[in-house]
Amino acid sequence: MGIRLKELYAVLLLALLSSPQAVFGIRFVIDREECFSHDVKYEGDTVHVSFVVIKADSSWHYTNDGVDLVVKGPNGDQIQDIRDKISDKFEFMAHQRGVHSFCFTNKSPYHETIDFDVHVGHFSYYDEHAKDEHFKPLLDQIWKLEEALYNIQFEQHWLEAQTERQAIVNEAMGRRAIHKAFYESAALIVASILQVYLLRRLFERKLGMSRV
Repeated sequence: MGIRLKELYAVLLLALLSSPQAVFGIRFVIDREECFSHDVKYEGDTVHVSFVVIKADSSWHYTNDGVDLVVKGPNGDQIQDIRDKISDKFEFMAHQRGVHSFCFTNKSPYHETIDFDVHVGHFSYYDEHAKDEHFKPLLDQIWKLEEALYNIQFEQHWLEAQTERQAIVNEAMGRRAIHKAFYESAALIVASILQVYLLRRLFERKLGMSRV
């Protein structure tokens, strides 16, 4: 009984301290096209993908010009084809293990900054002890808990990127509103000065004519 309990503690310790999940995250600036690759070690793993166009390389540009993303498997077969999105989040099951490619295309005339994440869920320690019926229920719960934890972190990072993009958009709109108000005020002042000048000229002309 004591040996079985020690084995159980060993399984728990190794399962909690190991880092079986594969996570890839990057923030990059795209001109026209950028491609990345990620190696999925096991067939049947779930691959979680998210991206957010954080900002454009222009202080005046904040329209919803999205990017294209094409995901291909190890054999070149197309898995996902996303068009004109400023952000997206999806998942797919890897039908083959191997290197998967993720290619972004920017059709905007501006450089775009993109936050990109890939998370592959797989519990490798579960594979090593799946045949042990005593540990299987416990390992199932550990795997579910760990997957839920990584999904929360994945979702949180995506929401943070969305929040950052919205803050940049709001700041750009605020700057544009201030500049617009400044130019409108300047135009109004110029128009008022011109109006005063024309009225003075008109009165001076009338006064000269009345003296004659």
